[in-house]
Amino acid sequence: MSIGNGHITQITLKPQRVVSLVPSLTESMFDLGLGSALVGITDYCVHPAAKVGHLPRLGGTKNPRVNDILALKPDLILANKEENPRPLVESLQAAGLTVWVTFPKTVLETLDVLYKLGEFFRSQSAFMIVKTLEQSFEWVHLAAGTPTRYFCPIWHETTDDQPWWMTFNRHTYPHDLLSTFGGENVFADRERRYPLRADLALEEAPAGDPDPDRDTRYPRLPLEEIRTAAPDLILLPSEPFPFTEEHRQQFMALLPDTPAVQNDRVHLVDGSLLTWHGTRLARALQELPGLFG
Repeated sequence: MSIGNGHITQITLKPQRVVSLVPSLTESMFDLGLGSALVGITDYCVHPAAKVGHLPRLGGTKNPRVNDILALKPDLILANKEENPRPLVESLQAAGLTVWVTFPKTVLETLDVLYKLGEFFRSQSAFMIVKTLEQSFEWVHLAAGTPTRYFCPIWHETTDDQPWWMTFNRHTYPHDLLSTFGGENVFADRERRYPLRADLALEEAPAGDPDPDRDTRYPRLPLEEIRTAAPDLILLPSEPFPFTEEHRQQFMALLPDTPAVQNDRVHLVDGSLLTWHGTRLARALQELPGLFG
């Protein structure tokens, strides 16, 4: 079976023993009423907190203990292209295990993943939950107001005394999600350049990319490029980089001429609402639209 945004797998029988290597899908399994099938999860699968405590922990999303996974004898492993490295997935497949690799880059693809979870488990109640979520998405999208130009960094570092911020372009889930609320990504068309110094406009990028398969969806930006973009809204998520009130104050001081700072529209947000594709979409639809009004 193909989901259209991940690897192809064939699931003919209702799964009985599931290992989840994706925190957002672990949460989604429980939210859809399918959590009883889970037999193992990663150390980062922390939601829902009241229901995951008894499940065996298998290590991180990048380097789970393969032998422990094999010992659980799962008939389905939930994985994600960004969360779980390809060699890990291939080693599990080589051991004869069924691995479903998801890679949703839009809200509709996320809903498709959730619908297919319901299909795998022949669950009408899961289908109805996802259908309600889809209707909520459609209502929120229709209610979106005037476009709001935003900047949302997801990482921050300083290299050779040069501070920089990583963001995402239009080929990502958070971009598509925020467009639902009328968000207009000021770096929608910006691609990552290699090496880092080229991305920061400190040197010319080499002619021709030696690796055409490189991921260019997450550009790294110097301060001046952000200032020039003049966003109306700046969102500082709590993950993957843990932006805090101190960082918010830094942005207020560094970008005084931007509309976002002048209108006091620099906000801290729950990062999981932006990046956890799955049933957490329900919370995103409730909590994020007000930032764009």
